[in-house]
Amino acid sequence: MSLKLLFIGDIVGRPGREAIREWVPSLRREYEPDFVIANAENAAAGSGLTAALAQDLLNYGLDGLTLGNHIWGQKGFDAVIGGLKRVCRPANLPKRCPGQPFLILENKGFTLGVATLMGAKGMDLCGDCPFQAADALIDLLKPQVDVLVFEIHAEYTSEKMALGWYLDGRIGALVGTHTHVPTADTRLLPKKTAYQTDLGMTGPHDSVLGRQVQPVVDRFLDRMPRLLPVAQENVQLWGCLITLDPATGLALGIERIARGVA
Repeated sequence: MSLKLLFIGDIVGRPGREAIREWVPSLRREYEPDFVIANAENAAAGSGLTAALAQDLLNYGLDGLTLGNHIWGQKGFDAVIGGLKRVCRPANLPKRCPGQPFLILENKGFTLGVATLMGAKGMDLCGDCPFQAADALIDLLKPQVDVLVFEIHAEYTSEKMALGWYLDGRIGALVGTHTHVPTADTRLLPKKTAYQTDLGMTGPHDSVLGRQVQPVVDRFLDRMPRLLPVAQENVQLWGCLITLDPATGLALGIERIARGVA
């Protein structure tokens, strides 16, 4: 028996949340995934998450939410994240940070472990070495779950790819987030770990990574600080569907999934 995991790329602002509400039910009907996970670190006005929005996204059909470097983007979220049982922070942040460092989800009598690793290079919020953190998570979680899947939330493609090769054959999948641009390297690595450097984003694609175009262009031209509002147009959903073998803990297949793409 195989398990299917739909992993959705970074949800950006209200347009991204509306895309989840519109398309996740139909994706569930079409692909019948056993688990649906999404990165929600940009879900609140493009930076961070709130408890109310987390509950909305779960109500729309998501089973779990991951976070990244914008985890503390909304005031007071540190005080409530501990009560959000289906939301996890990056696992390699300092141990004293609030929130769960991983998720363990159950369906059909099988268990799935999910954890996010923050990249160590080029990030405004950095954690411990993701490679060493991955080793520790594998030692901790593998005895507890049938399949283990990691997300690498990182800026550098080289860091993501190196981690993929490092973990090949040790976990079911490694998928990347953060850069908001879907990559065309969706594949099974030789030892059957599913991999994609970046899933892309779920939000407005007539934008610069989800933000209105002109303020971003202006900031590059004059280097002046300014607000970067979330864009609204050409909303798309991007992610991947991973088929996993609970008997081995490895992957049987992976394919890119998109909605709203002309």
